[in-house]
Amino acid sequence: MSQQAVNGVSHRGRVLTLDSMNPNVKRVEYAVRGPIVQRAVQLEKELKEGVKKPFTEVIKANIGDAHAMGQKPITFFRQVLALCSYPALLEDSKFPEDAKQRARRILEACGGHSIGAYSASQGIECIRQDVAHYIEKRDGGIPSNPDNIYLSTGASDAIVTILKLLVCGEGRDRTGVMISIPQYPLYSAALADLGAVQINYYLDEDNCWSLNITELRRALSAAREHCNPRVLCIINPGNPTGQVQSRQCIEDVIRFAKEEHLFLMADEVYQDNVYAEGCQFHSFKKVLFEMGPEYSNTVEMASFHSTSKCYMGECGFRGGYMEVINLDPEVKAQLIKLVSVRLCPPVPGQALLDLVVNPPQPDEPSYATFMKERTAVLSALAEKARLTEQIFNTVPGITCNPVQGAMYTFPRVTLPQKAIDKAKELGLVPDMFYCMRLLDEEGICLVPGSGFGQREGTYHFRMTILPPTEKLKVVLQKIQEFQLRFTQEFS
Repeated sequence: MSQQAVNGVSHRGRVLTLDSMNPNVKRVEYAVRGPIVQRAVQLEKELKEGVKKPFTEVIKANIGDAHAMGQKPITFFRQVLALCSYPALLEDSKFPEDAKQRARRILEACGGHSIGAYSASQGIECIRQDVAHYIEKRDGGIPSNPDNIYLSTGASDAIVTILKLLVCGEGRDRTGVMISIPQYPLYSAALADLGAVQINYYLDEDNCWSLNITELRRALSAAREHCNPRVLCIINPGNPTGQVQSRQCIEDVIRFAKEEHLFLMADEVYQDNVYAEGCQFHSFKKVLFEMGPEYSNTVEMASFHSTSKCYMGECGFRGGYMEVINLDPEVKAQLIKLVSVRLCPPVPGQALLDLVVNPPQPDEPSYATFMKERTAVLSALAEKARLTEQIFNTVPGITCNPVQGAMYTFPRVTLPQKAIDKAKELGLVPDMFYCMRLLDEEGICLVPGSGFGQREGTYHFRMTILPPTEKLKVVLQKIQEFQLRFTQEFS
């Protein structure tokens, strides 16, 4: 009798098993926190327990988590957040007056004057107004309507929400979403989860990871054979590739989206992270409106920003927003319904976002310190971007494009055939094998390029440039030594 009767109830095994669970979830992969990171955590545990290793610490250069890498928080942001969390401090003379004013304004907009209360689902209204003012100022006066602003739990949450609205159809009518390869794995993971069709377009590694319209056309026409392409996702500045798009390129993309009737998603979370000479951040919205009403009245778009990157690096607060342009009013009502199911984004994250979009002004007491701290973070990142490119390009078998922006480098590694064969024998993707060996021998945690996508037959890794300069030099030195050893072993 296969079904044992337990207390008179027939026992048929678990309701939820790997075979009976949602198949889309099984297809989700997120390399940034994948098997290599789990191994790194295990190594850290072993080091704590006193197990001897060829290194004394694990350096996690796998994720864009600035504070975990030692970056100090911006004083003003934390002062206001402390005041909001514990309003009794408003009586404390140690806090500057402008920080207190900000905290009072935020608390007045909260239910019961507490950041522990739920907010409106779209986000606190005065914060959405501040976001709209920030966008107007950033874009040289192009108007922004607070009703088009939706605050979110980091940018990721808003990106998934918009994809959720867009994905529909069955078989050949299933929504196709164009994403850059290499891409940030949030996109492939969200598409797998939603059962959408991923359409890959390749960035041009030989031209500093630039985006080429010919390649967009190729990807689009190939995809139309098997799905209904409706969405084009752009990450600018790029993750993992660190390129900053030229204004011309953005215009071309907008024209392409209009011609091909595609919804544009502009992921602009690294907008303050631009380092290279001659590079400048242009927002998709600004370019769209400067192209005139033929485009600005018709192209549907959502753009995204976050408190997690730039000079703030406040990943844990999960603050972010999106601005939607030309969204059908009836769809907007559905979007409000969808976000209201989750009640609201974290209110401390909303408060932090308010400070990011409305920082201290020149006539306020906190301005000098704020500007000093902000400039220090961004110039250190610019210096580390140059250093990384420079050192990697001296290592035989590694080639590295300039890190024009964001906070990562995505160098190409030439792997010996014997190493590729060995990896296959172990059932590993070759660059995963390379990164696992680097982790086990040097204690450095990177993400293999295969987790982001890459052209067939090429191998890469993504490394963040966030470690403090002295530690970054050590990391680069160790990778250099490892690369020489690895190449020698398998040549």
